[in-house]
Amino acid sequence: MTTEADIPSATADPARPAHRDGNVLRWVAAYTASMVGDNVYYIALSWAAVQAGSAAEAGAVMAVSALPRAVLLLGGGVIADRFGPRRVVIGSDVARCAAVLAVAALLAFAGPGLWALAVLALVFGTVDAVFLPAVGALPARVTDHGQLARVQGMRGLASRCASVVGAPLGGIAVAVGGAAAAFTVAGLLIAVSVPLLVSVRVRKAPPDAGDGGTAWRDLVAGLRYIRHHRVLAPLMLAIALGDLGFVGPLNVGVTLLAEERGWGASGLGWIVAGFATGAGAAALLLTVRGRLPHAGHVAAYAILAGSVAIGALAYAPGVVAAVGIALLVGLLAGLSGTLCGALIQTQSDPARLGRVTAVAALVSLGLAPLTMPLTATAVGAWGTGPVFVGSAAVCGLGGVVVLCARELRRAELPR
Repeated sequence: MTTEADIPSATADPARPAHRDGNVLRWVAAYTASMVGDNVYYIALSWAAVQAGSAAEAGAVMAVSALPRAVLLLGGGVIADRFGPRRVVIGSDVARCAAVLAVAALLAFAGPGLWALAVLALVFGTVDAVFLPAVGALPARVTDHGQLARVQGMRGLASRCASVVGAPLGGIAVAVGGAAAAFTVAGLLIAVSVPLLVSVRVRKAPPDAGDGGTAWRDLVAGLRYIRHHRVLAPLMLAIALGDLGFVGPLNVGVTLLAEERGWGASGLGWIVAGFATGAGAAALLLTVRGRLPHAGHVAAYAILAGSVAIGALAYAPGVVAAVGIALLVGLLAGLSGTLCGALIQTQSDPARLGRVTAVAALVSLGLAPLTMPLTATAVGAWGTGPVFVGSAAVCGLGGVVVLCARELRRAELPR
């Protein structure tokens, strides 16, 4: 069941690149505003939690949203397919905006304790479980099939810009008006996305994929569809292996490496900046070019080369070399990630894209973060070198999977 058939269809001109299509640009602007709001929200939440409780309590508040997001993501994919991703994204942004502004008001006038922050984190995580599959399925509804790689690049640029802008903006808001002001800014930014999304034209909803019945049957049908798909099944495995080998070293391992080598916080900052620059360059490349030939092969070799770079990072002789390697890791990871995302968009049945996106998000946001405490423990036991090499081997297996899967290896992005 899909309910967006009454929405005017997008009229993207196949000859017009997505970065010159006003409809796509409105969607990217809405996505960017929402993501900047997210970054401000996390700064506000962490600051308010630290002010209201101990470090352990603040950590617990920050972790509250992870559980409902991971548990409900697959169900969120079903909702996105049943009701249409555009409608679900608008509803999710309205719900997140209302929750954040409500807590901002409570902080300003009542000064509640950790309970209000924990409730907000729980609501945010629950809504995220619906928002993430829907926002991943929406690009296929707003642009021509041949422009999906370019739109994935634009989405990557938007995410990087949101990180660069959102964190400092959140810090300034906290410094000027406290957590209540920062929550207000976050809520207003998310609110900006709603009228922009309303103005976005979407293609007519695809016909039902023949799943029907209950939501549970839709979910099982979606999982069965992925399992039997000659491109999506190995692609999901490749994404899982790549993220499992990538997330730990780049989120926890680099911090421990900088501490071990005496590079300090400034060295860590430069390394993270190098990675972000590389990832942004990859997104810009896809935005400008629109597609790369031999997408399956390029993704495989980018994963393999990126895994080698991850292993080499632990043996960088100095911070300058580490920044250069991090830039290379970001470039290769950004390239492979964008291509894999574009392949998900182009290879999936549009009527099942929400569920396919949900599985990919569950792999990246549900499973991969579990490696972070394991990485920290392993570094404490064996040091950064062996851990980075082991993680690189896991990541490299993702590239091997792509090369061994004939249909995925030969997959191309549409022109």
